[in-house]
Amino acid sequence: MPEGPSPRPAATRRIAVAVGAVLIAAAIGFAGVYGIGGLKHNASGDLACRPAVDLARKLAPLAHGEVAALTMATAPLRLPDLAFEDPDGKPKKLSDWRGRTVLVNLWATWCVPCRKEMPALAGLQAKLGGPDFEVVAINIDTRDPEKPKNFLKEAKLSRLGYFSDQKAKVFQDLKGIGRALGMPTSVLVDGAGCEIATIAGPAEWDSEDAIKLIKAAMKPVAARL
Repeated sequence: MPEGPSPRPAATRRIAVAVGAVLIAAAIGFAGVYGIGGLKHNASGDLACRPAVDLARKLAPLAHGEVAALTMATAPLRLPDLAFEDPDGKPKKLSDWRGRTVLVNLWATWCVPCRKEMPALAGLQAKLGGPDFEVVAINIDTRDPEKPKNFLKEAKLSRLGYFSDQKAKVFQDLKGIGRALGMPTSVLVDGAGCEIATIAGPAEWDSEDAIKLIKAAMKPVAARL
């Protein structure tokens, strides 16, 4: 049988143009969705937190050994003004520690790694706690408020201040910015309330590695006083 006529060049061009237009439109739509999202993400960065990112970059070589799991900040991020209570049940906020380097830690008695980590946190507080630095360990037990208090007492961890949030909102607040995926969670925060580094899981906070890193993080605060 004789072959049918080949498609006309003009028709072929129209099909190619139509397909190309669809692909371009899809690409624009993709870029629009993800590009706008990226802009919004970048816009949320607090420019006042850039010094914390610079500090994180300088501290990165010290994040080894017992603190090798630390994730150093690479973009400016101010933490939410976390709200919780002090040992007397009075309201406290993270902003109450402005001007000081802080290690915010979330823990609970039902979290085995948390309980094992607490002595190291108490050791860090004993070695470096003062006007320039404090470990702010926030308990998020939601049932028996006496249980975490008894745990600290029985473990003789009096160096740690008892802070609590029985609604566990501090966890949700940190989870909302991608900084709490499990327990325990710790965030090293500078005097402006900006993230320096974050770690998911326990660490030997009273180790030589941790002490050296925390001391280096404290220097910018001490220099301003």
